[in-house]
Amino acid sequence: MAKFIYTVQDAQGTVTTGSVNADDEDQAVQSLQAKGLFILSIQVEEAKSRSLLRVPQFNKGKVSGRDLVFFGEQMSTLLGGGIPLVRALSLLGEHSGNKSLSMVLGQVTKEVSAGGTFHKALEKHPKVFDEIWVSLVQAGEVSGQLPTVLRQITSYCESQENIKSKIVTALAYPAVLAVSSVGVLAYFIIYVVPVFAGVFSDFNLTLPLLTRFIVAISGVFAKYFVLIAVVVIGAVVSFRAYIATSPGLLTWNHIQFRIPVFGGLIKNMQTERLLTTMSTLIRSGVSILNAVSVLEGAFRKNLIYQNALKKAKNDIASGRSISESFKKTGIFPGLVTEMMWMGEESGKLPDIIVVLSKFYQEQIEQWIRRFSSMIDPILVVGIGAIIGTIVLSIFMPIFQLSQIGAK
Repeated sequence: MAKFIYTVQDAQGTVTTGSVNADDEDQAVQSLQAKGLFILSIQVEEAKSRSLLRVPQFNKGKVSGRDLVFFGEQMSTLLGGGIPLVRALSLLGEHSGNKSLSMVLGQVTKEVSAGGTFHKALEKHPKVFDEIWVSLVQAGEVSGQLPTVLRQITSYCESQENIKSKIVTALAYPAVLAVSSVGVLAYFIIYVVPVFAGVFSDFNLTLPLLTRFIVAISGVFAKYFVLIAVVVIGAVVSFRAYIATSPGLLTWNHIQFRIPVFGGLIKNMQTERLLTTMSTLIRSGVSILNAVSVLEGAFRKNLIYQNALKKAKNDIASGRSISESFKKTGIFPGLVTEMMWMGEESGKLPDIIVVLSKFYQEQIEQWIRRFSSMIDPILVVGIGAIIGTIVLSIFMPIFQLSQIGAK
């Protein structure tokens, strides 16, 4: 028999928490329902003797964007079908396939059932529900259009996840090919080349320049492999510590925009994210000033855009137009600021921003298509040339040995 911890609501709306002993969860649910109680959450009590250092289940696993897309879709459907908010949250929390999300929703359900607002309950879980989620849900609650706003959130999250998925797919094969090739090269350099170098030394051969170069590299890696590994790991740790600081992150953001081939993609991705988020916020009823404030918080990992949005927010608050405020930052492309100006003049700014976001989505997809078609042959030829050079450096002295043997 197990002990189950539950949170229930009675006919008068009073929420209580307690425990019940039962053989399984179904029996516990039946015993509570027989008392006329509405179950908000129920779970088996974890045995304390399992581990004194056990990490709470809440910290295990990660709530992915796909999990949030599914949650938004289901919430919109349930609320649109007339299911009360607390009941909808309870149902999704109980049946969520992600344990971390399930526990978060259990806490959100308690907050809302105790009289708190939905967006305030979400705000207490920033690692799962960011500023965009909180602001949009708040707009939906204020306007009374929460199901509609949740559909817009879902559409936004899905578009962002689709872009990430396409980029990951485009980079996956080159990354696997590059890693496997580095492994093969390391094996050649550390294990194969030294064997042949020993053979050549026994014959007192005068090695070609290319062979001497490869043997020298092999010797360095074989002798100082541990030191090289420590230096590489130290460099990675130092880099991560550096970009954890504001000056370091700002420097890294500038470098990202200047990386050959990828810099343009990164900038387009940031611009697309800004436009898509802004259009979703505005169409959900969030004011322009609040939308820019939310965006400022959403760009914590890109200080270039965050600082630009902060300046734009201050200018908008002082009475300057949106397009002029964005243009003054000098960060956003001319196409964006000009189209925003047209949207302000025509009174169709949300529609113009949607058009812009779709334009940048297409730019990103075109880049992915071109990259996918070009990178594979480049990698194959490049890696083949490196391996071919190493093989040639080994075979050149072997040809000399064969000539000596023939004489």
